[in-house]
Amino acid sequence: MRLQELCAAYGLEAAGVDLSQTITDAGFGEIERAFFAGQVLVLRAQRLTPAQFLAFARRFGPPEPHVIDQFHHPECADILILSNVVQDGKPTGLADAGTYFHSDYSYLELPARCTMLYSITVPKVGGDTLFADQYAAYDELSDSMKARIENLVGLHHYGNRDDLNEDSRTVASVLTEEQKGRMDWVRHRIARPHPVTGRKALYAVSGSSFGIEGMPEDEAIVLLDELKAHATHAKYHLRVKYGVGDVVIWDNASLLHSATLIDPNDARTLWRITVKETA
Repeated sequence: MRLQELCAAYGLEAAGVDLSQTITDAGFGEIERAFFAGQVLVLRAQRLTPAQFLAFARRFGPPEPHVIDQFHHPECADILILSNVVQDGKPTGLADAGTYFHSDYSYLELPARCTMLYSITVPKVGGDTLFADQYAAYDELSDSMKARIENLVGLHHYGNRDDLNEDSRTVASVLTEEQKGRMDWVRHRIARPHPVTGRKALYAVSGSSFGIEGMPEDEAIVLLDELKAHATHAKYHLRVKYGVGDVVIWDNASLLHSATLIDPNDARTLWRITVKETA
């Protein structure tokens, strides 16, 4: 495996890896170390079946099917189809998934370790994923802000704090009433030690965080919005562009990410698997 930096701060591209082939434990260890070191790991031009994609994902931990079960892959419920393609008047996948900065499954008690996307159809323009480094965002907080948030616990629920209009393209993907009934409030530290590396990062200050435990709602939103403005500043960004067959894996504990809106008529399809933390 050969590694190349995507930018000076973080992000790695790995060459010389064929995910359709059996990967030894030692080989996967190299991939896993590169993933945690780079936070984003890109493996270009893969050719994978659903079973092969799932087998690779399982090396990182237990996959968790998305609550939006109407777009699970027909061969594998652990794969969520992201697509703006419409066939016979019906959508084939989730069209606008997460077009705001968030961390996947931060609305679950055990949130996501990593998310991986496998690119099937690439649009003519756009369709990138934008990342924001939350290690660096935490490190560059003032000492007074670090002290202020050290013991604060965020209150999380499915949704996008900044857009609750279900007709908007930047609202969190809309759930059915039955799916909403499965969602509950969960708690996560704002200054959260990474469960593997131990390094502190700001955690999900954009997206699913709707309050702070023990703090009046208006005061909590002001603080969360201040942290979000800092955490999503352009200096922390990395933009990843996709080619057909690319696999992109990212670390949800140390990053925020956002899909970028594209022309609804410009076809784009990806498979997504999200792996939960184990404890």
